[in-house]
Amino acid sequence: MRHDSPARPPHAPGVPSADRANITFRQDCVRMVCAGVLESAANTFLLLIAVRFYAADATAKALVAAGGSIGLLLSPVAVLLVSSRGWPATRGVARIFWAGAAACLLASLVPSVWLFVPASMVAMTASSAVIPLMTQVYHDNYPESDRGRLYARTFMLRIAGALGFSWMGGWFLDRWPGAFSVLLMAFAAAFAISALAVGRIPSHPIRRAAGTHPLHALRYVREDRLFRQTLIVWMFMGFANLMMLPMRVEYLGNPAYGLAKSAAEIAVLTGVIPNLARLVMNPVWGWLFDRVNFLVLRVILNCGFAVGILAFFTSHSTAGLITGAILYGISNAGGDVAWSLWVTKFAPPERIADYMSVHTFFTGIRGVLAPLVAFQLIQRVPLSGLGIFSAALIVVATLLLLPEIRRFQGRNRTAPLTEEVAD
Repeated sequence: MRHDSPARPPHAPGVPSADRANITFRQDCVRMVCAGVLESAANTFLLLIAVRFYAADATAKALVAAGGSIGLLLSPVAVLLVSSRGWPATRGVARIFWAGAAACLLASLVPSVWLFVPASMVAMTASSAVIPLMTQVYHDNYPESDRGRLYARTFMLRIAGALGFSWMGGWFLDRWPGAFSVLLMAFAAAFAISALAVGRIPSHPIRRAAGTHPLHALRYVREDRLFRQTLIVWMFMGFANLMMLPMRVEYLGNPAYGLAKSAAEIAVLTGVIPNLARLVMNPVWGWLFDRVNFLVLRVILNCGFAVGILAFFTSHSTAGLITGAILYGISNAGGDVAWSLWVTKFAPPERIADYMSVHTFFTGIRGVLAPLVAFQLIQRVPLSGLGIFSAALIVVATLLLLPEIRRFQGRNRTAPLTEEVAD
């Protein structure tokens, strides 16, 4: 077992379990507020800046929308980098966050679409590449019986941050339309505060794997049948959902679709309303995650996403848009917890980061491809047709998942943490 020097006490392996959980919870509360601000950047403002202020073409908009997915695609590289250097997981996360802060600051200082697009991609890559590392931290620092509940409680602050900043950012851009650089500075500050907070969370170095390349963990897809089947199902559902996510801003903000909502209205429909629904339902989904068969939970969430997409994109009425936004928020609340923690129910304790990196890698693949496919398809088919197609993909994913429910019930639970991991 690797031991850090006394000069780095927050990462010391000897920190008692209760203290580790308390410190993690407090510092993650700070990080989650900032993560909410960055979520509003990914879901609304970066794409809105590209559409409204830079009049970016379809490829540029797709690249901005795919930035977070590129981070997921590169998350195995982040895990390998941190494990090969022997860094505590949270030190690696903090250094990646500093890179995101630098990208946003640069984009705010140099108003050029040629810089804005790659800077947005780097920033959103930094925000998502760290997810497997943080999942390992949650596994090591939170007790299994309370992991979903504790994560859901901190995630409520992320939702509140996204909700609040969505409203304030939309109001700000309507009042000062050309001052989007101020928002980019706010995103840089969110990254910097996140880096400082996460650096105070105790963590272990990620156990170095036998493989020497970033994709060594893909062998678990071959070896673990249930893991493989769940990944296949998630690919169908995730591709459909990620196709439609950037389309919400495009649908509301592009005059070609006849809505041409203001920045504040777009922020309300894509940020405020969904996040209010998430805020209310997040603790419920966290409680269910700890107690309900995970695959049953996933089926319920899939149905919510499918109905929400249909409601949003097949209606031009305000009621339809609001209904779709609410259903998306309710389903997304459960998806927040399920997506972030599900591998803790599948993977051996020492391989949480590896399993999660496989999951995020495949999420990155579909996340990069889905916006590119969507922005090309809407030039040929109506958005309502694309919404129906996406809902059908989610239904297919749900049907593929049903036979696996009994197999998951019979799967052995993950063995308890060894003394080396728990201390």
